[in-house]
Amino acid sequence: MLLQDRVAVISGAASPRGIGLATARLFATHGARVVILDLQEAAAKDAAASIGPNHLGFACDVTSPEACRDAIGRTLAETGRIDILVNNAGVTQPVKFQEITPADWQRIIAVNLDDVLNLSQAVVPHMRQRKSGSIACMSSVSAQRGGGIFGGPHYSAAKAGVLGLAKAMARELGADGIRVNSVCPGLIQTDITGGKLTPEMKLDIRKGIPLDRLGEANDVAGAFLFLASDLSSYITGAEIDVNGGMHIH
Repeated sequence: MLLQDRVAVISGAASPRGIGLATARLFATHGARVVILDLQEAAAKDAAASIGPNHLGFACDVTSPEACRDAIGRTLAETGRIDILVNNAGVTQPVKFQEITPADWQRIIAVNLDDVLNLSQAVVPHMRQRKSGSIACMSSVSAQRGGGIFGGPHYSAAKAGVLGLAKAMARELGADGIRVNSVCPGLIQTDITGGKLTPEMKLDIRKGIPLDRLGEANDVAGAFLFLASDLSSYITGAEIDVNGGMHIH
């Protein structure tokens, strides 16, 4: 029980095959009380109920500072504490550089980068007061290698921004007992990739992965569990790669 009696907030965690819900389930098996945030409250509540009793689900538009403060306030009113924040919400768009419109840019940056700022700013005052907390942020191998398979250049830029923001937060918040780290998945089989990969594409991608398989949501959830737990108590400002060796650097 690595997270016994701790409260974990996970954004973008209502998708049935997503990394967020896989993380929520794993956290719950290790004793955490989980709060799922997603755009639709009904979906968030259903996802929380699927994990088991006492878990919570709230609506939250992570691109809105006000919505993030409201969701964190509701969480604290129900639970009295927040020990862990997983900034998991994200969206991608497979377009080329010249095809990116201003609206595309703003949307991808808002959901993938602004959300980290908004939710973290909402929860940090509470963590500072308690002198304890773990914040884990979802980045991507796309940020490290300048592009992936499903994300355009604006997605790479947003996820690279996550790495920079998380490291700066780690430096500033360490004295308050708050650790901030990032996870960089490679190609993970989730709802985002569902139906888009042909058997031929999967075989071709596997040729570049030393572990010779595509990733699963639980592979990334395990990294988040490590960063949320005391096993990583002396780790902050780190990037944890979960890519099967796709990008070794």
